[in-house]
Amino acid sequence: MAVEKVDSLPKTMKAVVNYGPSDFRFEEIKVPEVGPQEVLIRVGGCGICAGDVKTFHGAPRIWGGDGHPAYIKTPVVPGHEFYGQVVALGERAKEKYGFSLGDWVVSEQIIPCGRCRFCLRGDYWMCERHYIYGFKKDEAEGAFAEYMKFPVNSVNHKLPDGFPLQVAAYVEPLGCAIHAVERADIGFEDVVVIAGMGAIGLGMLQVARLYHPKLLIAIDVIDRRLQLAQKLGADLALNAQKMDAVDEVKKLTDGYGCDVYIHASGHPQGVIQGLQMIRRLGRYVEFSVFSQPTTVDWSIIGDVKELDIRGAHLSPWTYPSAIRFLQEGMVKAEEIITHVFPLEKFQEAMAVAERGDESIRVVLKP
Repeated sequence: MAVEKVDSLPKTMKAVVNYGPSDFRFEEIKVPEVGPQEVLIRVGGCGICAGDVKTFHGAPRIWGGDGHPAYIKTPVVPGHEFYGQVVALGERAKEKYGFSLGDWVVSEQIIPCGRCRFCLRGDYWMCERHYIYGFKKDEAEGAFAEYMKFPVNSVNHKLPDGFPLQVAAYVEPLGCAIHAVERADIGFEDVVVIAGMGAIGLGMLQVARLYHPKLLIAIDVIDRRLQLAQKLGADLALNAQKMDAVDEVKKLTDGYGCDVYIHASGHPQGVIQGLQMIRRLGRYVEFSVFSQPTTVDWSIIGDVKELDIRGAHLSPWTYPSAIRFLQEGMVKAEEIITHVFPLEKFQEAMAVAERGDESIRVVLKP
């Protein structure tokens, strides 16, 4: 079967291309061609992740301390929080994914190899090859562009009829938030603290609320974000710059500390705060992407508190739930997506996303 595509597909497109730290360029490049089992979409929008900002500035943790990329192969089109409309289907792609031309779709941020030990046992989000959209040239180009391709092995999902497209770029962050909360094993009697009320932290907050914990506490240093956190379900919102958050949480728990601490701020101080705040035998979930190494007193983890430390990476098996939560209004994202910029104003959008004083999630639209 030949490639199925719309009649008006152009040969070239506008895109943002990453050539290196602080060297993102707005260019005209070729529209990708699809092969067997591949999908081409016209990008509807793509969020700017904190990782994109760190990539733009060349954070050593991401690029490698010697100046060579740690997991980036340039030149590459960035962007992994996207949605779009199907405009071309390669051979067997329609049957494989159940897509038709014109469908609104999303693709999970990782393209697993399907062959490593992790993929073979179903742990595809930890794939050893680990190709994520927007970081490796020719393997997984991203969505800071008018069009993008879902390659072979991509994990794709159709958005249902009537899905609110204004929040479709939030499916990826929400999927990550769901996985982190699942890792926390929240119970009805738990006091839960979520530190970092960015786009993913606010998603974690709303998902954690669905577990009906005894007390749900949000921590940040920006009052506007804390006000939104309370609107979205936090029982308490603490500004860690204006009070001793550790002392406050311990007062609320008879001196013991919280049962669950989920860290999503990406700030090293949030790690130290969490280890001090959490009770003995508590559960600490780390989601953040750090721009530099973080040093902590590991004796707290073992000798003092015997903590259960759990990492959370990406969004395995959570996209269907993320789509459903947004479709049914169980998670609200309208006030989390605060800014929308045209693609050609990506530098201004990056600056707004980095400051974070007025923005939460910034979206680029081609």
